[in-house]
Amino acid sequence: MKKSKSIAQYPYIVWSIIFIVVPLFLVLYFSLTNSNGDITLGNYKKLFDSNYMSVFLNSIKLASISTILCLILGYPVAYILSKVDQKYRTLFMLLLVIPMWMNFLLRTYAWMSIIGKNGIINSILKAIGLPTMNILYTDAAVILGMIYNFLPFMIIPIYTVLIKMDENVIKAAADLGANKSVIFRRIIFPLSIPGVMSGITMVFMPAVSTFVISKLLGGGQYMLIGNLIELQFTTVGDRYFGSAISILMMIIILISMAILSRYEDKEEKEGGGILW
Repeated sequence: MKKSKSIAQYPYIVWSIIFIVVPLFLVLYFSLTNSNGDITLGNYKKLFDSNYMSVFLNSIKLASISTILCLILGYPVAYILSKVDQKYRTLFMLLLVIPMWMNFLLRTYAWMSIIGKNGIINSILKAIGLPTMNILYTDAAVILGMIYNFLPFMIIPIYTVLIKMDENVIKAAADLGANKSVIFRRIIFPLSIPGVMSGITMVFMPAVSTFVISKLLGGGQYMLIGNLIELQFTTVGDRYFGSAISILMMIIILISMAILSRYEDKEEKEGGGILW
């Protein structure tokens, strides 16, 4: 039995080596070399240039804003869905997931026709006699695109935790005289922290590394980490510096995941933070 299990693992191990380990090794190798094949840290020193640092900081800023807004919008939606009658939950979750079945690029293009100068929103504003808005090719457009594309990644993990919550705990708190506000602050939200942490991780990681949204909705005016990597590999042809940026981005994501994971573990050890 054990032998058959180990044999079944071989395809996965081979797949991981070919498509995960080898590419990571190549990226690391190129980041530490130059066009002559010499070992150098010059690619990493180049990262500290003020122009590149501004790109990194702007990427983290926009990703953080998008993550916070996704949490503000996503938590109430997840909470409402968790309270919906069981027979309707599947339908509502399907409506939430269906847009994700559409190609990511097409979803982003759709927003260009909605918020563009002659888009749907401005057409409606013109029809009712209100001034038009210039949203496209701004930070607001990039953030809007991130929220639209990544919001389900915030809602689903929070919803998953909320529906598994023991209703007896909430009923016991109500019997002891706790009102709805106290129950939410002291029980529901602390117990949902693992879902919140998962949602933050799942939104922040793609938001900080995206390049399609900033390229289309930002009009190429807003250079983010993802755009900088794409530029180095496809336009400039500097795969060495592009690899160094990729390693930096991976480090940022790993640090974010470590911080959030540590916070999540702390909450679980403290019993979800239910304090009276």
